[in-house]
Amino acid sequence: MSPYTVPFPRVGALAAALLLAGCASVSPDGLRSEVQAAVQGRTAGASAQLPSTDPAAQAKAAEAVRGWLTEPVTADAAVRIALLNNPGLQARLAQLGVQDADRVQALTLPNPRLALGRLTSGHEREIERTLSFGLVDLLALPWRARWQGQAMQEATLSAAQEVAQLAADARRAWLRAVAAEQILATQERMHEAADAGAELARRMARVGHWSGLQQAREQAVLADSRAQLAQASLAAATERENLARVMGLWGASQHLTLPDRLPPLPAEPLPAHDIEAHALRERLDVRAARSTLDRVADQQGTRAAANVFGDIGVAYSRNTTTERPSSGHADVQRGWSLDLPLPVFDWGGAASARAEALTRQSAAQLQHTALQARSEARTRWLAYRTAWDLAQQQAQHVVPLRQFIQQETLLRYNGMHASVWELLAEARSSAQAVAQAVQTQRDFWLADADLQYALTVGSPASAGAAFGGAAAAPSSSLSNTSTASH
Repeated sequence: MSPYTVPFPRVGALAAALLLAGCASVSPDGLRSEVQAAVQGRTAGASAQLPSTDPAAQAKAAEAVRGWLTEPVTADAAVRIALLNNPGLQARLAQLGVQDADRVQALTLPNPRLALGRLTSGHEREIERTLSFGLVDLLALPWRARWQGQAMQEATLSAAQEVAQLAADARRAWLRAVAAEQILATQERMHEAADAGAELARRMARVGHWSGLQQAREQAVLADSRAQLAQASLAAATERENLARVMGLWGASQHLTLPDRLPPLPAEPLPAHDIEAHALRERLDVRAARSTLDRVADQQGTRAAANVFGDIGVAYSRNTTTERPSSGHADVQRGWSLDLPLPVFDWGGAASARAEALTRQSAAQLQHTALQARSEARTRWLAYRTAWDLAQQQAQHVVPLRQFIQQETLLRYNGMHASVWELLAEARSSAQAVAQAVQTQRDFWLADADLQYALTVGSPASAGAAFGGAAAAPSSSLSNTSTASH
């Protein structure tokens, strides 16, 4: 044996590194349980489960979805079905499993390398055997394990944000679909009133009691009503299709039944107390930015050394030399060798500067995310409160007022103090007020969903495009129909 030997690392450190390498394993469920824990209380108010990788659990989930579809689908049921059934979410969770496998692969020590050689000359034969491995890979394993764990925490939080985003998209799609059905029903009532007025005007003009101008005015009202009815019918079909797409339904299963009306407004709006602190404490994007800063700052001190000394290798050699022709005597050489890079040109300055810049970038990104969370919490609450005020005004004042006017007009009609066209016009106005009340009620619940998302998940402006979610649809036009003067 060569008298010059390279000292081994401490046995305890080597054993700990080998233990870490042996303990790294892929999560059985692809980290779905961690995502489930992260989104707890952030799935749009519904207690929902994520799709499982177990075939028996998948069959049970499919049976549950079929059971929910046999009844009118509530908002919570829509969220549950979307989280279990949306193929885009299933692809995203599978991607998280791929990232987990990559983490385990990164923590797996590279296999040792065995080099064999056979050299011959006129008088001897030499057999070379060299076993080598990377020393830095072994010594840096505890740090790499910590960094990979932090990176997977960031990936889990990112997946949790997309799960919560899908839940919010499903709730928004459900609200728009139910509201579109309600608005369609009111538009049908308005069209019936306009059609009755136009038919009566046609008969009056035929017997000579009305002029062509008066009949044309009623025909214009009918044409406008038909256009609005067509728009409302298209909106109802489109919103229902958007809901089915977000829920991952197709074929016969997409012909679901929806409730007749939206949920009632809450008696009191949520207070604005402590919403900024709540957003900073609960938002997933803030937690992800903070985790990124911790990981990058932890890596900063080792970047330069890793860049310079990242290729240190240790090798053990055993060479045998035998004389030819064989005399039965063989010389054996054993020894260790250490492969060290010399920092002649690269002293790690660029790597150190890059690490410092990454740390500054992560710190600034965390500050930006926190500032955005504060601002969005305030603005979304203001939008929520304004939507609540408008919906309350429409439901508590405007609709009762229009109904009172319609009832008084009916009494005047019964007393022959109002014409039938005035009664029909008031019926159309009353139905229009109901449709506008439905719109304001829908807008309130959409603002509520945006507020909850802004307080617990991330920026509502980024939601709505993932997994087939629809962007906010414009409100249906509900312009006042013209009434003829008589």
